[in-house]
Amino acid sequence: MGKNIVVGLSGGVDSAVTAWLLKNQGFNVTALFMKNWEDDNDDEYCSSRQDLIDAVSVAEKIGIDIQVVNFAKEYKEKVFSLFINGLEKGITPNPDILCNSEIKFNAFLDHAIKLGADKIATGHYAKVNEINGHYQLLKGDDGTKDQSYFLYRLNQKQLSKSLFPLGKLLKSEVRDIAKDNNLHNHNKKDSTGICFIGERPFAQFLSRYIKKNKGDIVDCNDKVIGEHDGINFYTIGQRQGLKIGGIKEGNGQPWFVIDKNFEKNQLIIAQGHQNPMLLKDGLSAIDMHWISNEAPKLNWVYSAKTRYRQPDAPCEIDSIDNQCCKIIFGQKQWAVTPGQSVVVYESNVCLGGGFIKNSINI
Repeated sequence: MGKNIVVGLSGGVDSAVTAWLLKNQGFNVTALFMKNWEDDNDDEYCSSRQDLIDAVSVAEKIGIDIQVVNFAKEYKEKVFSLFINGLEKGITPNPDILCNSEIKFNAFLDHAIKLGADKIATGHYAKVNEINGHYQLLKGDDGTKDQSYFLYRLNQKQLSKSLFPLGKLLKSEVRDIAKDNNLHNHNKKDSTGICFIGERPFAQFLSRYIKKNKGDIVDCNDKVIGEHDGINFYTIGQRQGLKIGGIKEGNGQPWFVIDKNFEKNQLIIAQGHQNPMLLKDGLSAIDMHWISNEAPKLNWVYSAKTRYRQPDAPCEIDSIDNQCCKIIFGQKQWAVTPGQSVVVYESNVCLGGGFIKNSINI
């Protein structure tokens, strides 16, 4: 497997335990702290300074060297620019997926190899399985933390050079290991949201890069309910942030975004989490990536999810043509959103996926 391992040490408990486990298994471990964002380093929501302090403290405790590497330029060109371009087109990309394929398992991997690494390791909850030189991406054993969804665009070379030591552990076990070995960040809160945004208000941050174009919020009957700040700032299925909480109409249920009318600059909403307008039979996806380099069988029962926290849903791949794919689900799926990723599984094996182009109703 190789003895020289470079760990992406983020300052969080997951990467800390990853480094500790590998060091105690006898590997030569070096840590790298990745700096991927620097536009607003002094912003109240930016945690990179504290994360670096935590990462250095962990490295000192474990007894490994740590270096800082700046990938902010690569991140802005290969992740953030695509994220903004997608939002300007009215879709909702997931930058964390591109961050993994373009930064953590590309730029970071290349840098680590130049340092003499045989493999890299991260704190993702996933597993790699090798069968006769062929690599599979498997779900992590902790079903509540499995992160294979974010890794579906990795290729054979990237998987062959990657280790995920936490794949067989529960999150609670990871925190126990950190606490038992006096790693000070054992109870540090997990990071949430998009990696470069932190805990800051989403729309407020995006307004720096996307011009606000206010318009009407309307219901399915074209009745004006409120005013939006720009349809680029909203996503299908969104409930919070509509600023219409005081409106009591219809059945009294909460309002959700169900569609966008770009010609009229209207945000279309409807009431009820299970509103039929939010439920779709399937989807078409583009830019498909299959980890094995071979497309799955047609008309075969797989499972898929269209967002990270969603349970796997039985599905069939109806067609695959020129990197386009049509997927039909056994039951209607909630808030299928253009720009998000659909990820396909066979049991616990992640086969790959692509970017959702549009939803389908049969």
